Amino acid sequence: MQRLADAYDVAFFDLDGVIYLGPEPVDGAAAALAELRASGVRVAFVTNNAAPTAASVAKKLTKLGFPNDQDELITSAQAAAHALEERLHPGSMVLVCGTHNLVNLIRQAGLNTTESAEDDPVAVIMGYDPEMTWPRLDEAALALQRGATWFATNPDLTRPTNRGLVPGLGSMINAVGECVPGQRPEMFGKPYQPLFEEMLRRTEAEHPIFVGDRLDTDIEGARVADMDSLFVLSGSHGKQRLVEAVPAERPTYLGWDVGALLAPARVGHLEGGAARCGNIAASVTNGSVTLSGDTVELSAQLDALWATCLLTWETPGLDVTGALAALDLLP
Repeated sequence: MQRLADAYDVAFFDLDGVIYLGPEPVDGAAAALAELRASGVRVAFVTNNAAPTAASVAKKLTKLGFPNDQDELITSAQAAAHALEERLHPGSMVLVCGTHNLVNLIRQAGLNTTESAEDDPVAVIMGYDPEMTWPRLDEAALALQRGATWFATNPDLTRPTNRGLVPGLGSMINAVGECVPGQRPEMFGKPYQPLFEEMLRRTEAEHPIFVGDRLDTDIEGARVADMDSLFVLSGSHGKQRLVEAVPAERPTYLGWDVGALLAPARVGHLEGGAARCGNIAASVTNGSVTLSGDTVELSAQLDALWATCLLTWETPGLDVTGALAALDLLP
């Protein structure tokens, strides 16, 4: 059996929503990664979350059943610090609106840090901080109004947890942005290239695949980096969002979770105004997508979703309400 993973030398995994949900591992992910490693596929973990240190993430992964080497952790905070080291003069003052991890990485890059706009920082760097306060956002906004250059680690509006979605760094960025109309920060994390460049530099991957749960960061970033991608339904985005994906957000493959790497690739095709994947066909009746075939099992519903996507991406504007309602096992 030709597994999806067999075509790649490195599998990059997003963390939140792919490997774990808050304090809990995604069901089956640990066993899947162990099997990947045993078969010779290299593994690396990539996160837009700039809050924790790589060491703490590595420790968390080990505790959740994912033994790892800390060097396999690649974070947006690391990419940001590396970029600012190249961009700014040594010793430049930077207002850091993030956790101690981001502060320490910026200092290790040879830059000075502050939390006050009164110190005349030349730049503001924002990273996710679960203990962010309004006064700290105030200082970032004031520094930007005084001419500081704006940077941020990532644009994620939300974060998936075991309890549901919570606001992410993108929501904090939007709050500050209200004070500086027309300005947006330069980003370093997914879907922007600095993080993907860091991934390739660190691993020397020749033919990697990226596994993610967000279309606007994970999948879009992989496409910009000319990297194949697997979109999984264990985290932030679901079937409705996938069907509505613009071309830049469309994944190479679809799976329920990371275990899809250990199975043959889900392949569909268009033919005569319909789409087929596995034993499921998606066709158009009076402007609506209709499905034919047995969709009782989860795998069949995934086939049906992929067929629906192929059809609607080819012919935008179709009504998918009934088709998606029938896929009741999918989020």
